[in-house]
Amino acid sequence: MTSEKRSYVVRRSSIHNRGLYAKADIEEGEYIIQYKGEKISKAESERRALAQEARGRKNGSGQVYIFELNKRYDLDGKTSKNLAKYANHSCEPNCEAVNYRGEIWFVALRDIEKGEELTFDYGYALESALDHRCRCGTPSCIGYIVNEADRPKLKKMLRKKKKKTK
Repeated sequence: MTSEKRSYVVRRSSIHNRGLYAKADIEEGEYIIQYKGEKISKAESERRALAQEARGRKNGSGQVYIFELNKRYDLDGKTSKNLAKYANHSCEPNCEAVNYRGEIWFVALRDIEKGEELTFDYGYALESALDHRCRCGTPSCIGYIVNEADRPKLKKMLRKKKKKTK
């Protein structure tokens, strides 16, 4: 994959400020947009992520744009040339992030209609889920961004927490 057709546009989103939207119908399995950025070491990735999260807690933004590339490197997509950074999280995503030969691509999980917001599962770990509110509004949303495998555990944690506060 070295090129992409422009089947997307950035505009206002009800999920989080701005989002990425389908400019035309997109077929299941289609490679939509490459996630671009600076290739950085794991140590630099950790440093940047912690700094960005700290800024986010102060100003209410959750703007960490780092993707894992492999065991040694990550990709920091915090650049104006990376329109893929506007793809928001959803608990019922229509895209997935795929590492194709060292490049991160968003690929359609199903047919996507023109005008639909392009979303993927951020896959956050359970340990940090309560730091990341989810506003996707899907029927399966539990209010926090966490990887699909950990959602049942988080639901259980939230029920216990609710019982304690009663």
